[in-house]
Amino acid sequence: MIAADGTIRHDWTIDQIVAVHDLPFLELVGRANAVHRQHHDPNKVQKASLLSIKTGGCPENCAYCPQSAHHREVDLTRDRLMEPAKVIAMAAIAKAAGAERFCMGAAWRQVRDGHEFDAVIEMVEGVRSLGMEACVTLGMLKAHQAERLAAAGLTAYNHNLDTSPEFYGRIITTRTYEDRLDTLATVRAFGIDLCCGGIIGMGETIRDRASMLHVLAGMDPHPESVPVNALVPVEGTPLAKRPRIDPLDLVRMVATARLVMPASTVRLSAGRSALNREAQILCLVAGANSVFYGDTLLTTPNAGIGEDAELFAAIGEPERTCTPASAA
Repeated sequence: MIAADGTIRHDWTIDQIVAVHDLPFLELVGRANAVHRQHHDPNKVQKASLLSIKTGGCPENCAYCPQSAHHREVDLTRDRLMEPAKVIAMAAIAKAAGAERFCMGAAWRQVRDGHEFDAVIEMVEGVRSLGMEACVTLGMLKAHQAERLAAAGLTAYNHNLDTSPEFYGRIITTRTYEDRLDTLATVRAFGIDLCCGGIIGMGETIRDRASMLHVLAGMDPHPESVPVNALVPVEGTPLAKRPRIDPLDLVRMVATARLVMPASTVRLSAGRSALNREAQILCLVAGANSVFYGDTLLTTPNAGIGEDAELFAAIGEPERTCTPASAA
């Protein structure tokens, strides 16, 4: 019997995580649901709204990302950093639509001091003044920059591992795995929550998926937020021809993440647009307790507003009539 009883632990082995992942499907989902109920309200699903505050032109070569400057065949307009007042106004719209967390992403390799970073600080302060959680993803950053973000009230910093250490070099070569871990350590040092997960469906093995979870579960404490993404193939990127994953593979990944990191928020993230209502609900049963809300996730499609209204009505939440920020 595999020990996955809801105890918070940091000594998982990759083999143990593979064994959890490969449990008979109904057994896996049943165990994950039981552990989820130990640590979370099973009827509570947090909505997070995600906005691209600076789009395109990123110098990283992430194979999945349409914002990379390396992928010249991608049809994507590059935009400058948005004005803080507009971002804060969109956060207010998202709050009215039911979002509790407002996430802001800039297509940067790393944070640079100056007026643009000052503008991000203003955005964070403005979102927090609305009574919302604020999360940013800005690439690598230095200690003094993390300190400024913490002082501004930043709730969480998103910096995904993307995949396993073993598979990473086949997806990204412009930044190392250690670079990512160093950034996460810098963020953690200033008391900011970590939002850190990865992507499945890029050609990795089950063991790669388990290896990524092994890195996350070895962190003490575990990341407060773990996004589980399914690849959204985008024309012009190196992974454009990858087939969509089986929705049940995403359910398995959600359930496994829940079992190895029982107290973390598991976020059903990119790829949700390809799931029907029932598959999404199955992910929630398996331990996901947050979704990104709105038509777009940075630059890729998300579940539509009407579809989300139907989803939340189906699980017992009243329908909202406002428009999420990313659709404004």
